[in-house]
Amino acid sequence: MLSFFKVNDPFRIIGIILLIGVLRLPYILMDIPLLAPELMWMLTGERMSAGHNMYVEIIDDNGPYSVGIYWLLDSLFGRSLLAYQVLAGMVMLFQIMYVNHLFIKYRSFDDNTYLPAMVMAVLFHLSFDFLTLSPALLGTTFVILSLGRLFSLTLLNQDSTESVLMVGIFGGIAVCFHLPLVFFLPFLIVTGIIVSGFNFHQLILSLVGYLQPIALVSLYYFWIDGLQDFILEFIFATRIIDTYQYVSYWDILILFIVPIGFALSGFFMSSVLQRHTVNQQKQQQIMLIFLLFAILALFLANRKNPYQLVVLLPGLTYFITQIFIYVEKKVVLKSFFYGFVIIVPLVGYAWTLYKFNTESIYTYAINANKKYDYFNGKSIVVLGSDIGYYKDANLVTPFLNFNLSKRILADFEDYNDMTNTYLQFSNEKPQYIIDEEGVFRSLLIRIPALEALYIEENEGIYKLRATKN
Repeated sequence: MLSFFKVNDPFRIIGIILLIGVLRLPYILMDIPLLAPELMWMLTGERMSAGHNMYVEIIDDNGPYSVGIYWLLDSLFGRSLLAYQVLAGMVMLFQIMYVNHLFIKYRSFDDNTYLPAMVMAVLFHLSFDFLTLSPALLGTTFVILSLGRLFSLTLLNQDSTESVLMVGIFGGIAVCFHLPLVFFLPFLIVTGIIVSGFNFHQLILSLVGYLQPIALVSLYYFWIDGLQDFILEFIFATRIIDTYQYVSYWDILILFIVPIGFALSGFFMSSVLQRHTVNQQKQQQIMLIFLLFAILALFLANRKNPYQLVVLLPGLTYFITQIFIYVEKKVVLKSFFYGFVIIVPLVGYAWTLYKFNTESIYTYAINANKKYDYFNGKSIVVLGSDIGYYKDANLVTPFLNFNLSKRILADFEDYNDMTNTYLQFSNEKPQYIIDEEGVFRSLLIRIPALEALYIEENEGIYKLRATKN
């Protein structure tokens, strides 16, 4: 298997696809439930395809470009998890092949091989949520494209103007998919100055490119009178709401400790066993600085889960690949290779099984609870954290992200917020309101007109009153 991927042959992509299929099979057999973020992405796409604007009429913090993809998928396929999974697979395959092409084109290693593609394919199966169509996965595509432009600047006699501009533009697009990828801005500045030797004009050019995608989105929301909502919900959301702690930091450390160990081994082996060219030294510096900054994505995210660190995979791939290229002793090489191919996915599978056995997976995934069945096919709004009610129901009103919606729903002293809240409920009239935290009960006291619309059917469950003819 090692010798198969060592050959620089485009037909090795078939082997990569087969490897992905084999590694993914255990996750398929585990029958992993729909994840809470996946349901929120589908609800966002569904509501956008019904003509509602993100941030203004849908309260959530996902990136504007990501929700555009979800809107397109819902418009074409409806609420289809399969469509999301297929597109995620296509994005994953593109990233794998582009990273491999990148290392070959810019002579990152002495040998041109498909080993980086193999390594990255294995790393993608470290966690089941790496395989979802997350904003982090979508945004990482443009981070990788930006890294490609940075790599081009390591070559001598390379016209740099276009590459400098595109580094910034791709970085800005990545942020519009997923805000935690904003770490790329300080990374760009540090790398541009220290490694690529940007002069003042090049630095300004890259920053202008970086700000262009964000400025265009801001202009659109200014045009539809939603700029304040965009700024509060997308840009400042990390500061104003509680995070969704789907998994612990300890869980994430368990998942990543093995690949990080392999990456460190690759770094030290490369430093000891190989003399690098000037451009290879610069590329190594770029990837090392990139990994250090990319870890920040987890701490900038409102949702604590493994997929926030999918952006680490290109950097880990770079350093792990060096083990398989520069180690010459066959026994050591095979030990590292089969250890990597077997242990990394096994860590992911074992962690997933542990989550199932302890039922802690249902802090992240939607449980098959019979209490949800009553609301199937009905229009509802959940004022709480249990979004499982939406699995076979329809969201009405903008209040998708409850943590972010509380700034409006619980702002009882603000006349405008209370007026807008009443208008949302009276105009869209959800058939049921699931009031998990007593917010709607408090609203009934502040807005007596809502009592004419809803009656408490069960504790915390409010039903729309029948209209009188």
